[in-house]
Amino acid sequence: MVEITRESLMTLEAYAKRRKASRQQVIDYRRLRTVQLGPHVSLQFEDEQTIRRQIQEMLHIEKIFDEEGIQGEIDTYAPLVPDGSNWKATMLIEYADVHERKRELARLIGIEDHVFVEVEGQPRIYAIADEDLPRENEEKTSAVHFLRFEFSRPAREAVRAGAQVKLGCDHIDYAADCVVAADVLASLVGDFRA
Repeated sequence: MVEITRESLMTLEAYAKRRKASRQQVIDYRRLRTVQLGPHVSLQFEDEQTIRRQIQEMLHIEKIFDEEGIQGEIDTYAPLVPDGSNWKATMLIEYADVHERKRELARLIGIEDHVFVEVEGQPRIYAIADEDLPRENEEKTSAVHFLRFEFSRPAREAVRAGAQVKLGCDHIDYAADCVVAADVLASLVGDFRA
């Protein structure tokens, strides 16, 4: 996997020129790495390409061009790149109505600890959530969580061999599961090494 370094990023000027032209390609790629889990939760699986784009976006939006600022963005986002034995995802909890969102985020405290991947013939893999900092309090959970699914070697081999993969949540107030679509799964298999 390619490491994200200051030297490997585009300059602000180069990125600004490429940004608009590559927008649809980025949307299509993101779609290929997103799983909708029930009506209000989606998981966007990250990789080097999605995180590189996120860093470039932050540099562009914040007009960061000094070495320290660039390194700060790399240090913030690079841990979200899978390291070969896992999948990493940004989990988004979305409710269009602000009042409903407030009510549901209060009911969904702890949801991030109930999200799982189930590989056919293997034990369930629960997410390791928000390793960087807590994203909930006694009153509500955050609408955004960062998840890591750590796969055993047999689970990785089963996925590579074509086993069915489900994504699910067993939170008492948000039970949902789905089979990961073949095209999405083909993209995610590329996150595994050895």
